[in-house]
Amino acid sequence: MRSSHCILLLLFTIVFPFLLSTRNSILALKSPLEQSRVEILLDKIVDQNYCIPSGMINDACCEFETVEKINNDLAPQLRELSKTSFFKYYKLKLYKECPFWKEYGMCMNQACAVETTDETNVPEMWRSDVLGALQTSQAGTFFQPFKKCEYTDQDFCVVEDESDSEGVFVNLLDNPERFTGYAGMSASRVWKSIYEENCFNIAPRIDSINNNNFGSPLTGKSQLGNILQNVVRRSDTTDNEEVCFEKRVYYRLISGLHSSISIHICDEYLNQTTGQWGPNLECFITRVASHPERLQNVYFTYIVLLRAISKAADYLNSYEFCTGDKNQDFRVKTMVSELVNAARSCPETFDEKQMFASPESRLLKEEFKARFRNVSRIMDCVGCDKCRLWGKLQISGLGTALKVLFSYDDEYLNPKVNPNLLTRTEIVALFNTLNRVSESLSAIERFRHMYQESILGNDERINNGESTKHEIETNTESCATSVTKNVTNQQAGLLSEEYQFVETIISIKNLLSSYVINFYRIIVQQMEYWNIPVPVLLKSITYESGQ
Repeated sequence: MRSSHCILLLLFTIVFPFLLSTRNSILALKSPLEQSRVEILLDKIVDQNYCIPSGMINDACCEFETVEKINNDLAPQLRELSKTSFFKYYKLKLYKECPFWKEYGMCMNQACAVETTDETNVPEMWRSDVLGALQTSQAGTFFQPFKKCEYTDQDFCVVEDESDSEGVFVNLLDNPERFTGYAGMSASRVWKSIYEENCFNIAPRIDSINNNNFGSPLTGKSQLGNILQNVVRRSDTTDNEEVCFEKRVYYRLISGLHSSISIHICDEYLNQTTGQWGPNLECFITRVASHPERLQNVYFTYIVLLRAISKAADYLNSYEFCTGDKNQDFRVKTMVSELVNAARSCPETFDEKQMFASPESRLLKEEFKARFRNVSRIMDCVGCDKCRLWGKLQISGLGTALKVLFSYDDEYLNPKVNPNLLTRTEIVALFNTLNRVSESLSAIERFRHMYQESILGNDERINNGESTKHEIETNTESCATSVTKNVTNQQAGLLSEEYQFVETIISIKNLLSSYVINFYRIIVQQMEYWNIPVPVLLKSITYESGQ
């Protein structure tokens, strides 16, 4: 009898875990994109409303719905403003030496290259010889009492100096932020240094991802539908409460900016088979959407940038946007005034007065600045020129927002009293950064449309490309809008095979279930015959099967 017992228990021990993992094993054979869809179809949780996130954004004063409405109103204005001469030209020191390690990582892809602009193409008042002449000393070139430091006490990042003769002008419209193929040890080292050495050692506790590897596969129950519907959930409430508000804000800003950059890469992805640029849904799922914290942090970064522009509204309304063309200057000034006034009229999004409010937090504020300045220096270690350009610009834009929010009181931002608080490069970086994060929010909506179209079975419309990217942007209220024709051929193949695959899986599942249940019944009968206690889980399986 004991031998029979041992055989039954051995079979149960070996077979039971295997059968429980059958479903996950089958799903593991497919790509992350197919895994997410199959799980949703097998579990029958398709919901018409999953494409709309809802609820309050953590550490903020507004909800997701409010942010999306604001962005839908402001995005067209930001997009047009970024095309003007004042905002499309940005000067920076693009080729600075990495201050933290010897960087040998160079992106050999042509997409990594940056197309610079000769200074003769920009207004004369911006050129280094003109700006440099204003700081010339009669004591000679070696005596530079007016030479600026990389930053002042009020700055949260290294500030680009337009008078620097080593800087280069870049037309941002000629160098779009998109997929370049830059990856590997060089890219990983940059983000690892940012998160592990400059994020107050809280990244692992707030975000469960390992070293923020944005290429990790979609696993388990990470379903995009559920993620978009439940994006407001916290990854670890206990740990979040243990981390002070200032440190949480710091981390969320870095994570949100990183996530936004990843969304741009996925939204402007190169299909190396067709040579076309377009959105890549699988890239979006694996890099961003399978991690709810990342999506939430994009929204959080947006509202902090928006709050900075709102706070600086009076200063920006009085700023002289000079390019040498009076008509264009008037147009830019009008556009900026309309945008900042619209931002100021928005509901409250973020309360910066909660931060550094106690006398004991002064040292924390200085550490906050020091760490963010380090992040701006780390951008010089990026091996891809175009990635370095957009990384430096957006870190500078976010640093400018922090400078407005935490270095100056409302009264100090009086343009009549302090007309030179911000440089042209800071203003250009601030508005372009807000525009890039705004584009990320618009891209999230487009990816929702793509995902829902695939789930609801409108594969033919997706493959034929019945609507363009512009049409989707202008019709964001409808979840039935079709997507751009630039969906990759690989994605199209996945869509066409999806339901056939699901049907096969269901058949296999049903077939296995019948054999498994019969096997379990025999085990239960034998165990009851020999008066062996039957595990509750095993008994419940046989009962639920209709015994």
